[in-house]
Amino acid sequence: MNKKKKNKNPLPFRLNIVFFVIFILFSVLVIQLGVVQILEGKDHQEEIERTVSDKSKSPVPRGKIFDRDGDILVDNDPLYSITYTPPKRAQPEEKLELAEKLIEYMEVDKKDIDKVTENNKKEYWYMENLNKANDRLSEKESKLDDDKQYELALDRIDEEDLDEITDEEMKVIAVKRLLDQAYSLTPEVIKNEGISPEEYSKIAENLSELPGINASTDWNRKYAEKDTLRSILGSITNRNEGIPEEKEDFYLSRGYSRNDRVGKSGLEEEYEDQLRGRKEVLENITTKSGDLIASDVLVDGERGKDLVLSMDLDFQKKVDDIVLKELKSAQGKNPHLEDAMAVAMDPKTGDILALSGFHHDKDEGEYENSPLKSFYDQHPPGSSVKGATIMTGLDAGVIDPGEVIEDKPVKIAGSSTKKSYKPLGSVSDITALQKSSNVYMFYTALRMGGEMRTPIPDNSKTSANYVEGVQKMQNYFHQFGLGVTTGIDFPSEATGSTSVPDNAGALMDQGIGQFDSYTTLQLAQYVSTVANGGYRIEPHLVKEIRSPSVENKLGSLYKANDTHVLDKVNIKNEYIERVQTGFDKAFNEQGGTGYDRWHDASYDAAGKTGTAEAVLVEDGNVISEDVENLSLVGYAPQDDPEIAFAVLIPNLDKSKGDDINHKIGRQIMDAYFDKDDDKDED
Repeated sequence: MNKKKKNKNPLPFRLNIVFFVIFILFSVLVIQLGVVQILEGKDHQEEIERTVSDKSKSPVPRGKIFDRDGDILVDNDPLYSITYTPPKRAQPEEKLELAEKLIEYMEVDKKDIDKVTENNKKEYWYMENLNKANDRLSEKESKLDDDKQYELALDRIDEEDLDEITDEEMKVIAVKRLLDQAYSLTPEVIKNEGISPEEYSKIAENLSELPGINASTDWNRKYAEKDTLRSILGSITNRNEGIPEEKEDFYLSRGYSRNDRVGKSGLEEEYEDQLRGRKEVLENITTKSGDLIASDVLVDGERGKDLVLSMDLDFQKKVDDIVLKELKSAQGKNPHLEDAMAVAMDPKTGDILALSGFHHDKDEGEYENSPLKSFYDQHPPGSSVKGATIMTGLDAGVIDPGEVIEDKPVKIAGSSTKKSYKPLGSVSDITALQKSSNVYMFYTALRMGGEMRTPIPDNSKTSANYVEGVQKMQNYFHQFGLGVTTGIDFPSEATGSTSVPDNAGALMDQGIGQFDSYTTLQLAQYVSTVANGGYRIEPHLVKEIRSPSVENKLGSLYKANDTHVLDKVNIKNEYIERVQTGFDKAFNEQGGTGYDRWHDASYDAAGKTGTAEAVLVEDGNVISEDVENLSLVGYAPQDDPEIAFAVLIPNLDKSKGDDINHKIGRQIMDAYFDKDDDKDED
């Protein structure tokens, strides 16, 4: 009996212990779930809803632009700014309520009220008179989709309804219109002009009542010079314009917002990537409904990089003064004269040293500072390109170094008599440049077309292939930058105008610069190529790009626009040197076409004059056939050139130019070397 009791199975007791433990654990779990559900449910629900993370980018001020000496040309003018950053899926009713609150603290500009459209007013009236508007729909119409109902309701709002809108409500509409322009989670400037400190303070103190509104700072582009280089510096879009519609995909793919201000012309456009800066990147944590919970800075913003131009502002102003003064002076004898252009550049580096152009608007009686004319206006330059003709003939083997040709009129059958400005006797390739012989160039051009007779008997037909001859010459001229783009760092430029001849006379005209047309910038690149021994250098307006710095000082060097050789002309050095000698004699020896103006220069200049017969045409009508273009190219010092220049003056009355090309060129060079002398004295 006792033995049986001792052997009793202990399993039920152990099971009871297990069940009891399970009960305790289950009870704890139930209690924990109750705590989570009842006490912490709200916090956890918000955490569950916190599932949306978006990034937004805030623009920064653009980089500044300086001249080569560090004088500021383009800056940013700081402004008080009121911005609006809408949450995701912001509703019209919310924006309307915000606009009604905002006008209690913010003055609304009249120009913003003037921009309110009829549709803006209808939308406002609809929101304020929802029941009244919907009552105008028929029973059938009220069953249409919401968008269609809304469209019909707006159509039935008439002038009488809109007349109910008060002046105060017009302010609300104007502000709501501005709020509607903002993109989700992207700051939009609502006002940044004419904000008083008191107005700014009021808004800053009441931001808690104005969801999405912020009182911050903004900037406007400030150009230090009203006219000097203004069209070269360019401009930017305003916030209403934003990124250009035709380039929307381009900019959006590069991280821009639609309301970002971007360069739309000049250097502001060309160097947009450097001037734009690095936006501040924010991470915005929002609820599913779009309410903003928190914002964290992921990337600090940085102002755009600064540009340092290759031009000295003081020298640029002197060149402008010279060109304008001589244009005005020459107009008394030249009723058709309207324009004058000049370019100066460093022939070894490609630095543009000065860029000037003026146009006289006869209707307004005003002179426009328009340096862009040096890029875009193209005219036959005349004899200044004879250096290219001589190098072409020498390299092609159609003339020999030192070959002498008798300068006598040339009369080809079917063409008018062609001659130099006076009989020059026997001339070589060098003296042909010194004295500017047309005849020497005529025979060089004819030989490029296959006509080797020299002289050609009067009234004989030529065997020259004039089309092939011109094309061969054009190919050579292209090596110097004549008839092709120069490669300058600017959004666009003219390529000059090259044509196909229809007679042998045109081939001869090509040899003296009276067939194809070129820009002043192309002429400057051409003479620079002669000056530096045959290297065609790409011109540039920006010398350096600098990292942003405080105040108006230059930061560290980020990138230099180093010398870029586009090509070395495929012509023997000895032929280039012969042209250099001809240019020297043209300026410095008796009988040279520039001797009277240049022989006494202290800086040892060389160059070539040019005169081209022209026809003045306006709107397809011939105004005058008795005009000519004057040009001049040159460089100095000859042994180590620092500056090359080109001057182009179109449409002067024949023989009344009064050497305006020389007057402008000589004064530019004097101003440049006087500037250097002043620096040496300092």
